[in-house]
Amino acid sequence: MSAPAEGLWSALAARIAEAPTERDGHGLWGELAVMVDPAEFRPQLAPDVEVKQFRLRWGNDYAMIANPRDLLHYRLDPGEVELLPLMDGSRSVKDIVIERFQDSGEMELSGVADLVRQLRIGNFLTTPFNDVDSTVRRAMDPMSAARQKSREFMKTLSVDWKGAHRMVAWFYRNGLKWFFHPWIAVVVGLVSLGGFVSFISVYRTGRFGLSVSGEDVALASLIILVMNYFLTFMHELAHATVLVHFGRKVKSAGFMIYFGSPAFFVDSSDGLMMDRGQRIVQSFAGPYAELIIAGAASLAVWVFPDSSVASVLYKFALLNYFVIFLNLVPMLELDGYWILSDLIQVPDLRPRSLQFTRYDLWRKLRARERLTKQELGLALYGIFGVLFTIFAFATSIFFWREIFGGLVRKLWDGGPISRFLLVALALFVAGPVIRGLIGLIRAVIRRVKALVQSIRFRLQTRWRVEAATMIDAMPMFEDIPEDTLSDLAGRVRLKSVAAGKSVIRQGDRPEAFYVVRRGTLHVVEEDPSTGKERVLRTLGPGESFGELGLVDGAARSATVRALEDSQVFEVDKGTFDRLLADMIDVPDFAPSLQRMAELRSLPAFATLGSDDVQFVFEHGEWVNVAPGEVVIEQGAVGDAFYAIRSGQVDVVKDGELTATIGPGGHFGEIALLMDVPRTASVVARTPVKVFRLDREGFDAAVANAFRGGTLDPTSAADRTWQH
Repeated sequence: MSAPAEGLWSALAARIAEAPTERDGHGLWGELAVMVDPAEFRPQLAPDVEVKQFRLRWGNDYAMIANPRDLLHYRLDPGEVELLPLMDGSRSVKDIVIERFQDSGEMELSGVADLVRQLRIGNFLTTPFNDVDSTVRRAMDPMSAARQKSREFMKTLSVDWKGAHRMVAWFYRNGLKWFFHPWIAVVVGLVSLGGFVSFISVYRTGRFGLSVSGEDVALASLIILVMNYFLTFMHELAHATVLVHFGRKVKSAGFMIYFGSPAFFVDSSDGLMMDRGQRIVQSFAGPYAELIIAGAASLAVWVFPDSSVASVLYKFALLNYFVIFLNLVPMLELDGYWILSDLIQVPDLRPRSLQFTRYDLWRKLRARERLTKQELGLALYGIFGVLFTIFAFATSIFFWREIFGGLVRKLWDGGPISRFLLVALALFVAGPVIRGLIGLIRAVIRRVKALVQSIRFRLQTRWRVEAATMIDAMPMFEDIPEDTLSDLAGRVRLKSVAAGKSVIRQGDRPEAFYVVRRGTLHVVEEDPSTGKERVLRTLGPGESFGELGLVDGAARSATVRALEDSQVFEVDKGTFDRLLADMIDVPDFAPSLQRMAELRSLPAFATLGSDDVQFVFEHGEWVNVAPGEVVIEQGAVGDAFYAIRSGQVDVVKDGELTATIGPGGHFGEIALLMDVPRTASVVARTPVKVFRLDREGFDAAVANAFRGGTLDPTSAADRTWQH
């Protein structure tokens, strides 16, 4: 994380001016150490930051937090929302960790550190973030705005305009706002309905077809194409107008090449802060605008069937009713999908359904496990979604052959200009289907690449050297002799994991441990009774999981699921056990892992990741206390925190017994915050085994988590409408 460059030296100079020699015993270097210590950073939410919580019927509650200056939005879990009131500038990161620990009994080092880092980088805090790396790159490679836009277009195939909100607001003030008046909305709705009825009536007469006579083919097609792009513009403008109506902002708008199809787009991510009903209105606004315009065209054809433009208007209406149909069917990830997901309150309906159908449904059916109502809904949606994609593709072919066949032949025979217009028109109409097919092809290519890489991994030594290097870099493996490490790495397998797929599942018996080679994975705690999930931590390259389960033999306590396409190195249980059992080759490895497993079994450290457990283990110690021995004494200065592995202790205040704490309990946590006298004595009632973590070790653990946390790439949840 980049340090706040602006004001750093002035702030330091002010502190030195206050105490030029010594201040609270720190001195110059002590003051500087405090300023750059991540654990001492005091996060404070900016006053204009907006937080909105969403309570959903299925229990998958979430919240959105918005930075209105940059129109940046993060999606947060309910547990993360509880941290926000603590970020008032009066508490350090360390203080927040302890306060959360006192409430929940779980030490959430990486969780708190990751959230603070994300908010810091996203400029949600009062302390401005300076992206030093980007600043240096711009200074080394200066370029004009035009060149920058050209480079951006070459990379993203899109050009955006940041001033779109002003234009949309102008349209809203100068006419579009009247469409939200109830009476006008009713009239416009009747026009749309009447237009569709008129279109059906005209279609049944058979008076108009799609064939166009010789010389008018190119001109008629060009008119239809221009009219359809105008319709798309109005579609996106309608989405943006609803944003303005409900007091939100349009982040940007522009033009892009989307899977070969030219398209307008509007970044409507600020709509994520709207209520569910408002989001449904916004999603429906685009197709509704198309219905109004197509309805008006149909009415014109019905009223003036003999006019010179009636034939073109009929083709325009027919084409767009078909596009509206594809847009509103919720099986494709278009406006109809967003309407459905908001209606049933499942914001990630499509990815969850495809994930469940692809990975979990068949496993549950084979095991004859009963599906919950939510799982049954996900399975049905996923299956029907695949079937509808096939149906849409087949229908598109039939539509073009039976209805557009004559027009296609005319355009194809009309010369180069007509052929170009034909291709452009085909891309426009078949865009959703083409995007679906390209996505399917990409998925197949990823599968083939994964298979090829797996075969190459077995044949090449370079991959095994990489695996050995990553394993050797892990703190818990640093004492393995080279020959044992080579043996271990020689048995490693490379495993590709698609986004949404689980590597290990909660409740399964441990069969291997894993090291992340590439990608990002979530460690998720599942509640089978409610279907709720809680993300415990995020794993990135070089981090491991599953090794402690092999040591203690217990069932998996959490599910590890790929957040994006990832790769992991896998070491099976047989290899792991064989190397651990050979105490001659690995003298310190097994005892170290066993002690870490014991530490992980304590509730206070249960949610820590492997790296955090290792760091805490290295900065603390196991202590055995005899019965009657005083662990801490009332009035003494607090300097350590204790978690009980076995035995019982008595809490004595002013000579009176106030409580008895047993296995899994803890005491002395206030010492992690400040130097204060102990408020009570703690005496061992029985032989006790405790883990002692001093304040210096705790501070180092928090700082390590803050520096090494893995940012969640999905936390900046921008939901945009792109067509």
